[in-house]
Amino acid sequence: MKDLTVNLENKPGTVAQAAEALGNAGINIEGGFGMAMGDKGELHLLVADADSARSALQAAGVQCGGDRDVEVVSMIDEPGELGRHLRRIADAGVNLDMVYTATNTRLVLGSAHMDSLRRAMHG
Repeated sequence: MKDLTVNLENKPGTVAQAAEALGNAGINIEGGFGMAMGDKGELHLLVADADSARSALQAAGVQCGGDRDVEVVSMIDEPGELGRHLRRIADAGVNLDMVYTATNTRLVLGSAHMDSLRRAMHG
């Protein structure tokens, strides 16, 4: 899975435009988060094929940034589950630079040290 950065203007309809472009291209958004600061916004989308997603977005006039590998982990939807996962990573000394949830109760994790992150999560 890939996390794709989408650069948007902070105005009504820009997130809808991005989501529609992907839907019209048959690309599923499996998770995501976004924030606006001032007149700009940044959207992170979890997709299976970042190149196809980028092409669909750019064809619709939506600017994209980079994409990166992320670790996607299934969770149980109960109190303490997130803390248990994150504690394993912290105890391994791995710094996270991205955390969000995705569909089907999954956790999306990014780090500058993906190999160490994967070892911490999967032994």
